[in-house]
Amino acid sequence: MSGTLTTAGPSAGNALPFKAAGPFPTPAPAPARLPATALSLLRNARQGLAEAETETDAGTRYIGAHLAALRAAAAIVAARGEPGTGSRRRKPRSVWELLPQVEPALAEWAAFFAASAAKRAAAEAGLPRAATAREADDLLRDAGTFLTVAERALGLEGEPMLPLSLRHAS
Repeated sequence: MSGTLTTAGPSAGNALPFKAAGPFPTPAPAPARLPATALSLLRNARQGLAEAETETDAGTRYIGAHLAALRAAAAIVAARGEPGTGSRRRKPRSVWELLPQVEPALAEWAAFFAASAAKRAAAEAGLPRAATAREADDLLRDAGTFLTVAERALGLEGEPMLPLSLRHAS
């Protein structure tokens, strides 16, 4: 039996194909082997998310969460191959533009994180109050969910979600 696995995220339309195996859905089989670059990006994303969770500054947490999501998206693009690559050189494009082309089911995630890029840039520039504690915590949760979705899209078992410590709760 097969169907669609709906995930939490910026909208209800995020779905991945799955094959039912017992009472729990499992991701559809991925390619036999993922490129080392994709695996490295996923590892770095998971590590970056863990480091961001421990930060006390909201802007730094926001930056770390966004970069973790960026690395997870880059892992998918690396595993699927950049669309339109050929002999002609193209101008560089954002991973958020490429992601929906290689994994259409993640288009809404791409739009969500693309929209938050300006806030990350403001935080990186050191602008005061670029991101509130709540915005940083929300993005940490969203980035963690997206990372798990990305791992499943690539046929990997996701690690448990990283809990937010109580000291960051508002």
